[in-house]
Amino acid sequence: MDFEATAIPGVYLLKPAVFGDGRGFFLESWNAATFRDAGFDLTFVQDNHSRSARGTLRGLHYQTEHTQGKLVRVTSGRVFDVAVDLRRDSPTLGQWVGAELGDHNHHMLWVPPGFAHGFYVLSDSADFLYKCTDRYHPESEVTLAWDDPAVGIDWPLLGDEAPRLSEKDRHGLAFAEAPLLG
Repeated sequence: MDFEATAIPGVYLLKPAVFGDGRGFFLESWNAATFRDAGFDLTFVQDNHSRSARGTLRGLHYQTEHTQGKLVRVTSGRVFDVAVDLRRDSPTLGQWVGAELGDHNHHMLWVPPGFAHGFYVLSDSADFLYKCTDRYHPESEVTLAWDDPAVGIDWPLLGDEAPRLSEKDRHGLAFAEAPLLG
């Protein structure tokens, strides 16, 4: 497994070794010892799986209590995955990093606690799986506006289609109004 640092300290693009032949492929997506040897001593308490249609944008979500680290991957389809730094004392506060994840590259993203997270579906559909370091805590969930110009995420929107949003994501907070973490 290759652990590639991104432009924001703490966020990593992970590239697992993929072994394939005419029958298919095999990869190891999680091994506690491998991650510990790379400096990540993680305990996951919850696994989630979502399926989303083309053009769906989910996020940008985070929790002010029970903050979650997330190890995210896509097992079918393609997404553009984004993490936004909301750590109050971070030199990269308000900055974002994005990566394409999908069944074509098997890449994963490690999003540590202190970040808002979201993704946009580039394929007809996408199965998105993620491991969380803390439980879902809806009482402290916050949605950061996906299109806030202060953050300036360069979403690779498909054509002239507006993204498909939930009601919650349609009413996300501006960065200036969002509670910071840490």
